[in-house]
Amino acid sequence: MADGVKGIPGPGDSLSRFLGGSPLSVAFRLILLSILVGVVLAAIGFDPWNIIYSIRLLFHRIWEFGFDAINWVWRYFLLGAVVVIPIWLIARVVSKR
Repeated sequence: MADGVKGIPGPGDSLSRFLGGSPLSVAFRLILLSILVGVVLAAIGFDPWNIIYSIRLLFHRIWEFGFDAINWVWRYFLLGAVVVIPIWLIARVVSKR
């Protein structure tokens, strides 16, 4: 409590308490965090100049990816079923004898 009377915080203390640390260290942490989040958002295709379009494009890509995944799973299912189901059927018929 260098700025105030004993028991009464000074202006520097209340600012540091509000920010969660000294203003310079908080600014440095916010800059680093902003860069890190910016890299992550850029990796998934966000554009800072057109954020609404970027969000819409992200949801559109997720939507398309979902249906591509269903198509991918369906093709592998059919490919495997061509082999698995006849073998299972033959094994069932042979085991009944």
